[in-house]
Amino acid sequence: MPELRTETMTVNMGPQHPSTHGVLRIVLELDGETIVSSAATIGYLHTGIEKTTEQKKWQQVIPLVERMDYLSAQSNSYAFCLSVERLLGLDIPDRVRWIRILLVELQRINSHLVWLGTHAMEVGAVSVMLYCFRERELLLNINEMIAGFRMFPSYMRVGGLREDLPRGFHGAVTSFLDRLPGKLDEYEDLLTKNAIFLKRTKGVGVMSRDDAVRYSLSGPIGRAAGWSYDVRKAFPYGGYDTVQFDVATGTHGDVYDRYLVRVAEMRQSIGICRQMLERISPTGVFAIDDSRVTPPPKDKVYTEMEALIQHFLIYSQGFTVPAGNAYVPVEGPRGEQGFYVVSDGGNRPWRIKARSASLLACQALAPMIEGGMIADVIAVIGSIDVVMGDVDR
Repeated sequence: MPELRTETMTVNMGPQHPSTHGVLRIVLELDGETIVSSAATIGYLHTGIEKTTEQKKWQQVIPLVERMDYLSAQSNSYAFCLSVERLLGLDIPDRVRWIRILLVELQRINSHLVWLGTHAMEVGAVSVMLYCFRERELLLNINEMIAGFRMFPSYMRVGGLREDLPRGFHGAVTSFLDRLPGKLDEYEDLLTKNAIFLKRTKGVGVMSRDDAVRYSLSGPIGRAAGWSYDVRKAFPYGGYDTVQFDVATGTHGDVYDRYLVRVAEMRQSIGICRQMLERISPTGVFAIDDSRVTPPPKDKVYTEMEALIQHFLIYSQGFTVPAGNAYVPVEGPRGEQGFYVVSDGGNRPWRIKARSASLLACQALAPMIEGGMIADVIAVIGSIDVVMGDVDR
């Protein structure tokens, strides 16, 4: 009887595949439906944002960094502002700090809702996607309320916020926070003990704690593996040392634990938002009183020559930042997010380098999927929650 000979087959998954979350391309070597090896290919969405920032004044950088991780716009602008404010030596008012924390925690919920809806849909639970986007719409309405823009508010500015909170803000946020816990229960009723969902996620895409540390997989991926690192606890910033919350962790480091961790994070974010609402007065200071970076009030611009000149200079020339470098990371929805900012003393950055959690997740994709099946690749990609705008910047 002749010897049976087999050979592997190489196929491309992406960059147009609907389940690769953008333009991620994975070259798979297959033995039947088993993955022998894989290689992630990035760069299809390269925007050159980091280089473009060098031609923009400091405040003009904010709309750019918000579009890197487009599901984490507020966290991106927050991280950038913190780094620049450290170089300027600014002491931000408490009310501004509480508003910022509230907004980035709402952004975390927003991002996790998009992740949960799309991830569940890809493994067969279409209804969950419709439910998650229903709640996300309310968060986009809040963004529109504060800034007029639904996805990229550009509401945070170096030195504070663009303007004060609008009338009705507290009521809108409170209404959403009262609504969400029951909706999270609905999502979990559909998924947490669902036999099909369990078979698609348990024991799939396992990442050990040691490997999570080795690959620098902070955020939900690392915490699902038992690595409790959270920037909000390890290196408190912006007032997080005064906030009460728990860090959600898992034990198995598989797709299912990543699901549990993100759902738990949304519940923790609800508690953080409630704490912030109690501290924030409906009206009050929304920017630091520092003429270097904050434009004067409009009533003074219309009546005082000095204020008019200051207003003109800030909007035409921007402000200068002392020479030096700074990196202040934040805990974004996907993990540690930060901007290494270098200034040469001018009114534009000399260099800005982003620390992208999505890029690090892409490089750790291979060990998660090799040895598994083709169908598992979809579940794993969904579970690591990559945003390609954050990878190819």
